[in-house]
Amino acid sequence: MDQHPTTPGQGLTRPPHLRPGDHIVVIAPSGPIDPERLTAGCAILRSWGLRVTVAPHVLDTHPDLGYLAGTDAHRAADLRSAWLDPDVDAVICARGGYGVHRMVDLLDWTAMATAAPKAFIGFSDVSSLHEAFAQRLGLATLYGPMAAAGSFVDDGPTAEHLRRTLFDPAATTVLTSPTATPLVGGRAHGVTAGGCVHVLAAERGTPTARPSYAGAILLLEDVNEHPYQLDRLLTQFLRSGALDGVAGIALGSWEGCGRPERVRAVMLDRLGPLGIPVLWELGFGHCPSSLTVPLGVPAVLDADAGTLTFDVPALGS
Repeated sequence: MDQHPTTPGQGLTRPPHLRPGDHIVVIAPSGPIDPERLTAGCAILRSWGLRVTVAPHVLDTHPDLGYLAGTDAHRAADLRSAWLDPDVDAVICARGGYGVHRMVDLLDWTAMATAAPKAFIGFSDVSSLHEAFAQRLGLATLYGPMAAAGSFVDDGPTAEHLRRTLFDPAATTVLTSPTATPLVGGRAHGVTAGGCVHVLAAERGTPTARPSYAGAILLLEDVNEHPYQLDRLLTQFLRSGALDGVAGIALGSWEGCGRPERVRAVMLDRLGPLGIPVLWELGFGHCPSSLTVPLGVPAVLDADAGTLTFDVPALGS
């Protein structure tokens, strides 16, 4: 299998930024979609001057497993078709949920590697696809809001930050939030990677999992995981060697994970002994208002200043 591991200071291939008139396709790689939210999200994308196509199986529901948006084969086919279409400039997921792990190995990565780079956007369960795009295609992606997600449809700043990242990425090279504070102080440089903790933990040992996050600025967030469950997931990371050599860690939101001080205590207990900078609550992930964070792009994490500053814009010219 083709792998594209990152090393300190070396980013992945950045797709070109978007322009009015570009074509974006909405796919549903995981759970079933709320049609009203999808309509509202597509209207926002069209208001940016984009041509929007909803992939054929986005509104499907699996005939037997109602927590999936259609069959594994159909969800994979929608992504493959959009990626191989030379008229498509970007692909955005409609929502997360569960399902990517079931379809990611059905994708024709050899064929997809022949396509021109394009922006890929999503978060939560989509973390598995971000890992696969990095490892199989060597491509930088965007950990950001999805077309039918509540934060995108209901929160103007969330949508606006994604819009600026897609159309004017030079304006979004410094990320911070009012809640960003040092858990462990210091500065680190590395290539960004990561996503949703429980999804990444489930990736360990799979064909698209990287051996470790050595040299990376690792982004971690999650939703509805009790503190003891987060402890278990992070311990899995530690025991598997995933965190060996990691340069720094930026933590996002922890909606539904219990009292913040308890989550913070788990993070400090599990990640503090690594002796690297750890930034608390950068403001990405499952929060009501969230940032779009590039993955696969070199950046400086300054935990004391509460910033993540990218060496280059998320998308190219």
